[in-house]
Amino acid sequence: MSEKTMEKPSVPDEAALAKELEAEEKAAARQASLLKDGWADLRKRPMFIFTVIIIAALLALAIAPGLFTSRSPLSDGFCQLDNSMSGPTSGHWFGYDVQGCDIYTRTVWGTRNSIVVGVLTTLATTLLGGLLGMLAGLVGGWVDSVVSRITEIFASLPLIIGGLLIMSIFNAGNVWGVSFIMAILGWPQVFRIMRGEVIANKYHDYVAAARALGADSKRIAFRHILPNTLAPVIVITTMNLGVYISAEAALSYLGIGIQAPNISWGLMISDAQDRFLTSPHALLFPAGFLSVTVLAFIMLGDVVRDAFDPKMR
Repeated sequence: MSEKTMEKPSVPDEAALAKELEAEEKAAARQASLLKDGWADLRKRPMFIFTVIIIAALLALAIAPGLFTSRSPLSDGFCQLDNSMSGPTSGHWFGYDVQGCDIYTRTVWGTRNSIVVGVLTTLATTLLGGLLGMLAGLVGGWVDSVVSRITEIFASLPLIIGGLLIMSIFNAGNVWGVSFIMAILGWPQVFRIMRGEVIANKYHDYVAAARALGADSKRIAFRHILPNTLAPVIVITTMNLGVYISAEAALSYLGIGIQAPNISWGLMISDAQDRFLTSPHALLFPAGFLSVTVLAFIMLGDVVRDAFDPKMR
């Protein structure tokens, strides 16, 4: 038997595999360290504690408004025209609106719709944009080109203007409809961030090491690449909560978003704007709650960005 027939099939160099495995372990340790250090840094920031307390209070209002007010704004006899635009009293802290409804109760119950719209829209945009961004970044080629072109079409529609156009056509005047339409318009931002992070990470040594060790594409995507792309997505997701809450209020203010008998801070502001000079309380209280809510989520996003972005340290 000749020497050529006796030759053994080539196998990967053990030293190279060990080096690639070490690179993979270092990348995983680096990511774990980044998340751990970021969380430790967050807990030391007074602004983080302050915003978490505010958001926790808002979540309590949204989840259990009955703990903060004894009546429902949808109950019979809740609104009395005799009390129209009356000012704050000891029993009705925020006064009454033009329909004679207690503003405090409506403001408390309106928290639920605003928070739910913000959370639903943020979850939908993160899932849709994140999955499409990972698909485009990993596969590349014509898949990346097609998805990117579709993304550009949706990204060309501003959130408010696009929402006005679509909602006026489909008349989606409830929490689910508003959330769905804003998610359709808002996912390109998350897509771009995820796609860029995936492309930047898929050529690193730890990905080559995992592939050389026999890991399939699914494992590489979700076990190795995804954890290393989460930090910027978490930051933009946190900020988007405030953005979508304010967008819902703007659309409701313009008469296109959430419709009565549902309660929205934007609707309350719209109803009170014409009587601001004579009865400012009807506008100031819902506007104040809206401003505090949006500011709290945006401030939380800033703090999270400073903690998890190594360039900000």
